[in-house]
Amino acid sequence: MESSLHKKILITGGAGFIGSNLCDYFLNKHYRVTVLDNFATGQRKNIEHHLSNPDFTLIEGDIRNLSDCERAVEGADYVLHQAALGSVPRSIKDPATSNDVNVSGFVNMLLAARDAGVKRFVYAASSSTYGDSESLPKVEDKIGRPLSPYAVTKYVNELYADVFSKTYGIETIGLRYFNVFGRRQDPNGAYAAVIPKFVMQFMKHESPVINGDGNYSRDFTYIDNVVQMNELAMTTENPAAVNTVYNTAYGDRTTLNDLIGYLKQYLAEFDPAIANVDVVHGPNRVGDIPHSLASIDKAKSLLNYNPQFSLQQGLQQAVKWYWENLK
Repeated sequence: MESSLHKKILITGGAGFIGSNLCDYFLNKHYRVTVLDNFATGQRKNIEHHLSNPDFTLIEGDIRNLSDCERAVEGADYVLHQAALGSVPRSIKDPATSNDVNVSGFVNMLLAARDAGVKRFVYAASSSTYGDSESLPKVEDKIGRPLSPYAVTKYVNELYADVFSKTYGIETIGLRYFNVFGRRQDPNGAYAAVIPKFVMQFMKHESPVINGDGNYSRDFTYIDNVVQMNELAMTTENPAAVNTVYNTAYGDRTTLNDLIGYLKQYLAEFDPAIANVDVVHGPNRVGDIPHSLASIDKAKSLLNYNPQFSLQQGLQQAVKWYWENLK
């Protein structure tokens, strides 16, 4: 693995949940880090502790503006592209904006990275790309048809990355994130992810609403496993490992009912009354797939990926963080 000294990384969406965790990690490893963020979903508090660090640069801008992308990528060795409008429901409500950010913005970043001579472009792809494929576990080269505008945008990203690597010679790696959770994930707002949302409701002794009967399952993936995958993708010197996509997951699935059980158990250690909070069941959500489970064999064999945190280990860390920071 090469020396990080003086290497520069551009992290788009660096004030967001995953992006800010990447900032912490790579600054700690003595990389120079630039963040490009428009704060549409990212939060200043996630990165403000870095503002006095001479190795850290914040550029407030929008990936929909090519000039912002060009300014941000100047001198960068690597791009870790996390900026996107997430959420299936948001994309169903407003497909045009999701497309603008996730597709047009993505192409702008590829163009800027190509023209700046960036060594490698690693980007956040999505497990939603598997769409209506019913096969389990999900293997990278077997996908179905997308079930939401969001899923369409993330699949288009993969197609563009592939074309750019073939046409212009830029190295790209897509990481299909599976239900990432952990510290700094926002529990507020209409499109909050399920784990921080449930945690906050339990802490207030409110009953969380599970979509459906709770038997839908997901491959919940702790943030530190995702950071590990980004580092492996960025630094690999294996020629067979680039210009492709990888599942970024733990490789195990958990039902929503089991997830609720773990959350109640770990939160009850801080507040025993949480063990008695009831759960409410609502209708299934449009665009949701019933089950999701990743095969991580490809990442293991080509990137030497070895996830360090199981769901339960990650939940214990996350619950502790939420209790200490959001109570």
